[in-house]
Amino acid sequence: MKPTLRFGLGLAAALPIAMGALMNTADAADRKIRLTVYNNNLGLVSDERSVDVDRGEGQVEITDVPALIDPTSVHLEPGSGGLQVLEQNFQYDLAGPDRILERFLDQEIECVLKEGELKSGRLLSFQGGALVLQESSGSVSLVQRSEIVDLRLPELPEGLRTRPTLVWRLLSDKSGESPVKLSYLTEGMSWHAEYVAVSNESDTEIELSAWVSLENTSGATYPDAKLQLIAGDIQRVHTPQPNRRMMERSAMAMSADMVTEETFFEYHLYTVERTTTIADRETKQVSLFPTTEAPVKKIYEYNGRRDPTKVSVVLETENRKERGLGMPLPAGKVRAYKKDSRGQLQFIGEDAIDHTPRNEKVRLRIGKAFDIVGERTEMNQRRISDRIWETDVQIKLRNRKEEAVEVVVEEDVYGDWEILKASHSHQKKNARAAEFRIPVAADAETVLSFTVRSRR
Repeated sequence: MKPTLRFGLGLAAALPIAMGALMNTADAADRKIRLTVYNNNLGLVSDERSVDVDRGEGQVEITDVPALIDPTSVHLEPGSGGLQVLEQNFQYDLAGPDRILERFLDQEIECVLKEGELKSGRLLSFQGGALVLQESSGSVSLVQRSEIVDLRLPELPEGLRTRPTLVWRLLSDKSGESPVKLSYLTEGMSWHAEYVAVSNESDTEIELSAWVSLENTSGATYPDAKLQLIAGDIQRVHTPQPNRRMMERSAMAMSADMVTEETFFEYHLYTVERTTTIADRETKQVSLFPTTEAPVKKIYEYNGRRDPTKVSVVLETENRKERGLGMPLPAGKVRAYKKDSRGQLQFIGEDAIDHTPRNEKVRLRIGKAFDIVGERTEMNQRRISDRIWETDVQIKLRNRKEEAVEVVVEEDVYGDWEILKASHSHQKKNARAAEFRIPVAADAETVLSFTVRSRR
């Protein structure tokens, strides 16, 4: 008697499909997994395991692979000289309701409706929200999917998979367990750094801690994996991949681990010194380095062309060992906090840093000053010739704090330019900007005036 496949169309996740035993899904204890994750949605998996092979030519299947695997990157390395790879395939034709129904077009099926009525006939189509059946009498019935509680199919479909599967044809000179090393690239893996900076009362020092946030939406879990992270901008050639599966993000798992860093090619490699399980649809956090203290300088910056009234607040330090840092810092978001007069920690702003090598400056633009106001006005503009212009600029800086401050004024200029005269000294920051450092007394106003000539 042929087997009967039954399922409810509204319960796709609970399909009772007897597709055969999963082959070569090794236990974590029998596997050695190394996982290297990059910044740009990419992971490299190295999986050492044993597979059960028969003597001669046979087939081996591995099902615990990610849905977002790049099948063209798969490499199976036999661990013994008596095993030879003849062919490899990636099968991702998954057994969803529509894919099963496709296999039974023009075949007899049975539908059980909500009222208990049995509808049977030849399946002509199943587009939209309905099934079209041709009954034995020749009449055609349109059965709404919402009315179907059970669907009976004559036999199990062949060739469909319950999960993505790698399939190899192998040639072996003996039967039994054989060690292999499987490696591949997969999308759905990424990481970024998250930093917490707590400023002291005088804003002269920060307490800095760092976490790595690792996101896994690849469609697979990696048990007891040796985890490595690469920071840097690697070159990739993008080719269209089949749209096999969409993932969703789930809860966060947190872990504190010792991480070591080393230079690797033109990038930096961070290694977690203990194994950890990276579950599918999980965000895991790993401590990047112990909390450290570093001196900072608070800087007020004003650019009237970009923001006419607001003065930015910047915390600046250097990524040096003698300043409490010194590890190459991967790109990430820095959240800044400070304790209030009651000792409660308050959020004061955040900024993103790029990959920062050793001995380079770290600048955090964390907000706008409430009590310092800028005002930029172009007083006069003169056309000297067809290409030469002169502009008189006045910038007023008002400090309503109880202590004196210094404001770094950056003026964007264009073309071939020079400052003809100015009320305060300046320096040429770059080809398109002049910089002034203006002291402003407590509860006072300072006026900066200058004339710039530009050739356009």
